[in-house]
Amino acid sequence: MLAEKMSPLLGQTVIIDNKPGAGGLLGIQELLKSPRDGYTLMVNISGVVSEVPHAIKVPFDPLKVLMPVAEMARGGLVLVTNTQTGAQDLDGFIKYVKANKGKTSFASYSAGTVSHTLGLELNKAAGLDMVHAGYKGSPPALQDLIGGSVQSLFDGAGNVLPHVKSGKLKALAVTSPQRMSLFPDAPTFAELGYKDLTEIVSIMLFTTPDVPAPIQAKVRDAALKALQDPKLRETFTTMGMAMGTSATPEELLAGLRSASDKQAARLKAIGFKIE
Repeated sequence: MLAEKMSPLLGQTVIIDNKPGAGGLLGIQELLKSPRDGYTLMVNISGVVSEVPHAIKVPFDPLKVLMPVAEMARGGLVLVTNTQTGAQDLDGFIKYVKANKGKTSFASYSAGTVSHTLGLELNKAAGLDMVHAGYKGSPPALQDLIGGSVQSLFDGAGNVLPHVKSGKLKALAVTSPQRMSLFPDAPTFAELGYKDLTEIVSIMLFTTPDVPAPIQAKVRDAALKALQDPKLRETFTTMGMAMGTSATPEELLAGLRSASDKQAARLKAIGFKIE
């Protein structure tokens, strides 16, 4: 949808070439192989810069080889639990974990990501002893959560929404600064007094720093104009995300650097080692 709206603004046909894999790193590698003329762009999540390099070995520094041109959308993660815990809210879940000391665990969609470290932050903030269980992606983590092998998971709104709607999972709280329209009854962690569990994930449009500044500015302008389209806004809403900010590339890069430093400190505190 973004390509469709950007094409007339750029006077170019925008072709989508999906490159999934390695937590988004394959997309970066494809971008780095292309000419630095602004004709190849990348859409990726902020975590590919602020999280992935701390979780797996990366042959480059994303903060040095990428330039965020525009923030398309932003949103938080959702803490969900299964029906076996019987918890209807965060307080009820905390009571359940404490009543089952040494018997509970939390899943993450990948070790070393915020899905992992947010679980650790919850342990610390609420005085819990949940054990971490790292998975390779959301689907297997959600499957085991529903099946009762683990008791909670921090995951994206779009991933958990079908299971919350079906009644298989319960949304306890969200990490975004404001409540999500998809989960109106789930308070923010800040509302509940857990400000350290506020976390934002963004979808960004990237290029490379050596693309000429006027071309970067042209791409950014087209993206920001395209993002005003009501259908695009509606799409992001159904994903549990809000529209991105109008922050400058320099401000976006500074935010990514801050998020990366925060994640690095969290993992260092637990002695996390990249496999």
